[in-house]
Amino acid sequence: MINFCLMMNRRNGPAAAQRFAERRQREQDAPRLCDQVPNLLSLQLEIEERSGDAGIKHLRRVVVDHAPALFLVPCGDAKCVAGGHDLTPAVMQALRARETSFHGTDECKGTPGVGPCSREVRFDAVAEYRP
Repeated sequence: MINFCLMMNRRNGPAAAQRFAERRQREQDAPRLCDQVPNLLSLQLEIEERSGDAGIKHLRRVVVDHAPALFLVPCGDAKCVAGGHDLTPAVMQALRARETSFHGTDECKGTPGVGPCSREVRFDAVAEYRP
């Protein structure tokens, strides 16, 4: 962990390393997903971050037995201050309702300089539950 933080510090500056450490601490302090949704067997999130016409997609397979009940996606703009996306309320509401397929969006509320951040995250989720 320390080596990664040092690498982040050199590459993106101390502010990025601090944000990473704070996010990691929130994940450690959060309740476990398996405790919050005991019947959840698997969860997969396809996340797309968009800025204008450009977008980046990635797939996140959640390890339910060890994952925190916290779904944070940092803003993809390294210059964005106080940004990012907290998908936790939308994801947890759907999981508690035992939805097997759901989606949502979140706009970044940070500031990458002058004016608000234009990045938006869209996600599609697939969940499987025990009977």
